[in-house]
Amino acid sequence: MPDPRKRRGIRHGLTGILALAICAVLTGAKSFAEIADWAADTGREPLANAGISVPHVTTLQRVLAKIDGDVFDTAFGVWVIAQVKPKVIAIDGKEVRGAKNGGGGRVHLMAAVDHGTGTVLGQVSIGVKTNEITRFEDLLNTIKNLTGMVVTADALHTQRSHAEYLHKRGAHYVLTVKGNQRALQRQLKNLPWKAVPVGNKQRYKGHGPTGSRTVKVVTVDAGILFPHAAQAAQITRRSRRINGTKWSVETVYIITSLPAETASAAELNTMVRGHWTIENRLHWTRDVTFREDKSMVRSGNAPRLMASLRNLAISLYRIAKTTNIAKATRHTARNANRALKLARIGPLPATLH
Repeated sequence: MPDPRKRRGIRHGLTGILALAICAVLTGAKSFAEIADWAADTGREPLANAGISVPHVTTLQRVLAKIDGDVFDTAFGVWVIAQVKPKVIAIDGKEVRGAKNGGGGRVHLMAAVDHGTGTVLGQVSIGVKTNEITRFEDLLNTIKNLTGMVVTADALHTQRSHAEYLHKRGAHYVLTVKGNQRALQRQLKNLPWKAVPVGNKQRYKGHGPTGSRTVKVVTVDAGILFPHAAQAAQITRRSRRINGTKWSVETVYIITSLPAETASAAELNTMVRGHWTIENRLHWTRDVTFREDKSMVRSGNAPRLMASLRNLAISLYRIAKTTNIAKATRHTARNANRALKLARIGPLPATLH
């Protein structure tokens, strides 16, 4: 990580500052002020034992607000990928509703999440003059090797350019088709679905809705208006509230470059449902456990970096096989050494203090 400060007068190394910030967020710190409080109080002794000095709160806030979020996310994403070896990646964006960036604009971030573990593999910022579509390739460019991986995304990213990009990088796509691709949606709707047998049915029951997902799959030919398409699927969702009596029925269409011999109906059904990993295991956790949408952090790159620190904390807990992150943060907060152990932080070389 490049240090954003001028060399002259530096007393606290960037590595140590980032280390204490990561540890504090693992204990549930939700702002720079809470990070500083943890470092100066609960974490002071174990940090000192690791060779990390604790700066004044103003130094901590000033330095962290200047960190390049893209570089930080790419650096820890490379490490996470090496730990989890992802096969299916979900792409989706989220706006941090309460926060504003240094210029007063909205803070909108798009992340890549591993279906299997719920860890964060990468993240980019969506600027006021850009959108998620234009940043799709930038996000996936942070992942060095996409060969053989499958990328899932919502209908916004059902773009021909995205399909071509993934094909060139040796990856496959599973994309939802809606009104932004009207001709393709019309083609898929007009396929002879009544003659197609059900390929897979999955039932689900949770704290909210209960229901089932039925999928029918057909192979498609070159006449389909989408690059490298190999299969199309019709997914019918039936759901109702646990205590409700009224069923809701929704039909959606899926296009994928995965051939039938590679992805069965059951596997496609699982991947489409698994795409919501990014909502349930990342966005929900950042909002509920770390209260991200209530954050009022606004200076410099601060909102982006806080989101990145939360992503890393969530990923460290997921790698440790944690199921309840809220409970885990409380457990970690009771003993400062637990945070350093979870973050795999040991004594730092003298030049990095």
